[in-house]
Amino acid sequence: MNKAAYPLKLPNSIKQAAQRLAKEDGVSLNQWISSAVAQKVGSVQTAAEFFAQRASNAKGTGIMRFLINAPDIPDETIVEEQTTAP
Repeated sequence: MNKAAYPLKLPNSIKQAAQRLAKEDGVSLNQWISSAVAQKVGSVQTAAEFFAQRASNAKGTGIMRFLINAPDIPDETIVEEQTTAP
């Protein structure tokens, strides 16, 4: 495996929390951060692949059926409802 050095600046509070969690896991801070980044990359790639797959199967007929049955409401009403919702 090739490795690349990357200087990382973290807020003190995040670094301290990461150090504590790395210690609890029994690994170095570097290992813990590497693992955390790998998990994030994996989840983002998985989500992107999932949505790309869903989009590739999409047909315009489904959305048109939805739009035909949708109520005819002025855009201003939708904006007002969204801004006043609890």
